Amino acid sequence: MKVSLFITCLSDAIYPRVGEAMVRLLARYGVTLEFPTVQTCCGQPAFNSGYWKEARATAKTIIDAFEDSDFVISPSGSCTGMIHHYPKLFEDDPAMLERALALQSKSFEFTQFLVNVLGVTDVGASFPHKVTYHPSCHGSRLLGVKEEPMALMSKVKGLEFVPLPHAEDCCGFGGTFAVKMSDISGAMVTEKSDHVKETEAEVLVGLDMACLMNIGGNLRYRNEPVRVMHLAELLYEGVK
Repeated sequence: MKVSLFITCLSDAIYPRVGEAMVRLLARYGVTLEFPTVQTCCGQPAFNSGYWKEARATAKTIIDAFEDSDFVISPSGSCTGMIHHYPKLFEDDPAMLERALALQSKSFEFTQFLVNVLGVTDVGASFPHKVTYHPSCHGSRLLGVKEEPMALMSKVKGLEFVPLPHAEDCCGFGGTFAVKMSDISGAMVTEKSDHVKETEAEVLVGLDMACLMNIGGNLRYRNEPVRVMHLAELLYEGVK
């Protein structure tokens, strides 16, 4: 079984520790992650901005990169969700459409793969802290990732989970949205941070570093002592 890591731009360039945590956690279950070095951006910024020609070019690179993989695992619901848009990009190209559908069927967000494919909910972690969770829009709405992170956190010894008020609300990042409509984006992330503060949690956890970067930046700006972590980081810290 060839399982490949789709690291995504943010994790590769800014948060490599997330990929490292994934690799080390999955190795405990006999999964060795391959890393095709030709992989690039998933094309989401171009796609969301209406530049579909450019999005097709990057999508083709991703399809080529993972052609021989049995599974493709990513630490981002957003970028995994973009792969689910690839068939739309190639609906007028039967050959590429078939390849896009094949990639879509074998691509999973990290917790989806861990829980639904490997059948793992208890990694043996201990994390004695008060934790709240932000469900990123693309992961929860597009991919339907809802129960998997809850199942994993429920098995972590010592973890006190506190529900995030209005958790389903967007954090305001949205990639190019944060640039084009910065005032609205800023108001949204401030509201999200207010809700995080309400929980009195020590740690905010999520599945997408773009959203966590946005919320974490706002919390740091306000000098709020909340640690921000990807769930893979939390689980790995809890077992190492």
